Amino acid sequence: MWGEKSRPTWSLTKERRKPLSVCSKLCYAVGGAPYQITGSALGFFLQIYLLDVAQLDPFYASIILFVGRAWDAVTDPCVGFLVSRTKWTRFGRMMPWVLLSTPFAVTCYFLIWYVPAVEQGKVLWYLVFYCLFQSLQTCFHVPYSSFTMFISDDQKERDSATAYRMTVEVLGSVVGTAIQGQIVGGAITPCIPTEYDLDRDGNGTQPLRNKAKPITFCQGLRLVMGHGPYVKLVLGFLFISLAFMLMEGNFALFLTYALDHREDFQNILLVIMLSGTISIPFWQWFLTRFGKKTAVYLGITWAVPFMILMVCIKSNLVISYMVSVATGASVAVAFLLPWSMLPDVVDDFKLKNPDIRGYEAIFFSFYVFFTKFASGVSLGISTLSLDFAGYVSRGCYQPESVILTLKVLVSPVPVALIAIGLLILKTYPIDEEKRKSNRKLLQELDTEDSESETTALGSVV
Repeated sequence: MWGEKSRPTWSLTKERRKPLSVCSKLCYAVGGAPYQITGSALGFFLQIYLLDVAQLDPFYASIILFVGRAWDAVTDPCVGFLVSRTKWTRFGRMMPWVLLSTPFAVTCYFLIWYVPAVEQGKVLWYLVFYCLFQSLQTCFHVPYSSFTMFISDDQKERDSATAYRMTVEVLGSVVGTAIQGQIVGGAITPCIPTEYDLDRDGNGTQPLRNKAKPITFCQGLRLVMGHGPYVKLVLGFLFISLAFMLMEGNFALFLTYALDHREDFQNILLVIMLSGTISIPFWQWFLTRFGKKTAVYLGITWAVPFMILMVCIKSNLVISYMVSVATGASVAVAFLLPWSMLPDVVDDFKLKNPDIRGYEAIFFSFYVFFTKFASGVSLGISTLSLDFAGYVSRGCYQPESVILTLKVLVSPVPVALIAIGLLILKTYPIDEEKRKSNRKLLQELDTEDSESETTALGSVV
C-alpha cells in the first residue's frame, strides 16, 4: 500500500478509509522497534559506558553526548525537508530512505560499543560514530514516523495504529534495556577503592494531488512555527520529555552510587520498561474513553510522587522495584501521547491550509528536532555537572557532592520540568470536541475532493 504511486487519488482515498487490519497495524508497528531498542540502550547506558567502561574523562564524555545529540537534532529538520522534496519511486517517496539507511546505521551502532585499542583516539572514535549513527537513524525514523498520516484517514484508526506502534516500541525499549544492560553491567570493570570509600558505611504512499504546492525549507519552518496548536504541543512535551530524558540519562548512575544498587541497576531499569509496556493498552483505552489531554495530565503527574520518593528513602531494593513499576506507567504516557496527538495537529493545519501539500514529514521532523536538541543540551549539562561535582571514574563510591548532584538530576529538576510542561499543555486548544469537529470537516473535504476529481476524470474520458 505504501509503495504505489500511479493509482488515482480518489481510489487511494477510498482505500485509506477502510479499517486497518491487525496485520497491517502490526507490520507498521514493527518498524519502530529498532529505533527504540537502540535509543533506550544509548539513553540508559551510554553515559555510564563512556565513564566506567571506556573510561573517558567526564568532560570529554559530556562533549560526546552533547555534540552527538545536538548534531542529531540538527539533522532532523534537514532530513524532513529532503524527504518532502524526494521524487516518487516505485517504492514510494519515503521507503527508499528507510531501506538505504538501515545497514549503515547497524554498522555504526556496533562500533559505538567497541572500545578501540588506541587510547588517544577514543574521544574522536566515539564522537564520529555516535554522530554518524544519529544521522543514519534520522534518515530511518523521520520518514517512518511520517507514515502515520498516510496509513488511514480515520483518526481512530490512526490512534489505534499508533497504540500498536507504541506497544512495539516500548517492547523494543525493554529488549534494548535488557540486553544492553546485561552487557554493560558485565563489562564494567571492578571498581577501584578511593578516599571516598572511607566515608561510607557500606550501603505509505501519499495521495497525489495535481494542485500541490511545494514549499521551501524556510517556508516549512514558518508554517510549522506559525501554527499555534503545534507550538503549544511541542513546547509542552518538550519539557516533559526533558524530565524523563534527564531521569533516563542519570538513573543508572543514581541507582549505582546514590542507592548502592550496583548489582541490580540494569534489572530495575528493565522493570520500568516492562511496566510501561504492560500499561500502554490501558492508556490507549483511557485516552479513547476520557480524551488525550486528560490522559496526559493523569499519566504524567502519576510519576511525580514516586520521583520525590526515590530521593527521600534510604537504600531499599524492594522499594526501588516498587517505585520502578509505578514510574513505568508514566513512561508509557510519555511514549504514547505525543505521537497520538501530533496527527491531530496536522489535521488542524490541513483544514486551515487546504492548498498546501507535502508538509507532514516537516511537522514530525521538527518535533523530533526540538526534543533531541533539548535532550542533548540537558544530557551534556548533566554529565558536565558530574564532572564539576568531582565524579570518580570506576570508583566504588562517589563523594557526597556527586550523590547530591545525581539526586537533583533525577528528582527536583524533572518534577519542575513536568510542572512547566503541563502548564503549557493546559493552553493546548485541541480537546476532544475540537478533534471530533476537525474529523467531520476533513471527511467532508475529502468527499468534495473525491467527487471533483471523479468528475474531472469522467470529463477527460
